[in-house]
Amino acid sequence: MSSSLMDIMKLNISADGGMMSPQALVFFAFFLAFAIKVPLFPFHTWLPDAHVQAPTGGSVILAGVLLKLGGYGLIRFAMPLAPTILPTISPYIMCISAIAIVYGACLAIAQTDIKKLVAYSSVSHMGYVILGLFALNEIGVTGAIYQMLNHGISTGALFLLVGILYERTHTRDISAYSGIAKTIPIFSIVMIIVTFSSIALPGTNGFIGEFLILQGSFLTNAIATIVAATGVILGAVYMLWLCQRILFGEEHVERKKDLTDINWREALYLAPFVILIIYMGVYPKPFLNKLEPAVKNFIAVVNVVPPASESGAEEQEEVKKSQIRESLYVSRTN
Repeated sequence: MSSSLMDIMKLNISADGGMMSPQALVFFAFFLAFAIKVPLFPFHTWLPDAHVQAPTGGSVILAGVLLKLGGYGLIRFAMPLAPTILPTISPYIMCISAIAIVYGACLAIAQTDIKKLVAYSSVSHMGYVILGLFALNEIGVTGAIYQMLNHGISTGALFLLVGILYERTHTRDISAYSGIAKTIPIFSIVMIIVTFSSIALPGTNGFIGEFLILQGSFLTNAIATIVAATGVILGAVYMLWLCQRILFGEEHVERKKDLTDINWREALYLAPFVILIIYMGVYPKPFLNKLEPAVKNFIAVVNVVPPASESGAEEQEEVKKSQIRESLYVSRTN
């Protein structure tokens, strides 16, 4: 046995022993690692400080790419290696995800630093991803993967906008801004569009992902879904309140002279974000069609009924899982 991905996926790890079985221990080890990377509550504490200390480009890469490695790792390693225990453990993880959604949103409301507010919003949004993944159905998993794309676009754009403001004024304090829509109207329009995406307004990309996640998770765990749905309201609170405080109201005279509207270079790198926000919200079909075969194969691997106690039935089930895994990963590597 080598350490290649194909050989790892052929492993039939024993599920005998319940939560202390080899399969469960392997899952918990992978889950802990990738939950920190997502990050999922209560392993999220590193993220706000990392965003605040990072330059604008670093924050965009962290939000748009690196956090998604946590979700990728769960899809690629943790869940396929432990399909038998997933039906038992998934309700608990969905409850933790619902807590992460609400907790991250509440912390975002309390922030006075724009960048830290966006960072805590990432904790909330990535909670939706984990909620959808552990719904263990096609709707939820499709929404989770789509939401990873959405989060990279909307939050990446938010960090770029925060960087534009900071470059001009050298402060991220929300109270330092007021009424800037009168001075920099194009920036304000882009900010509002990205905000609509972040709060999942219908017609934007965020709505498609969150709607699919909540629909899929409701079929599996209605209570966790109801709690998570409050995050939609809280998300609107902290993002719209942010826009109200910095874009509207009475202008700060001392800030007005420092602010200039978006230049051609900034417009050039913000335009793809705005286009994708609208396109993925109005016409998600090309993306969902592309995801469908892989999601169906993934569900075939992880959505396995725990095997019967008879050894013959157990062996047949393990052979079936091994064949599904092999066909899935061979098809995806070709």
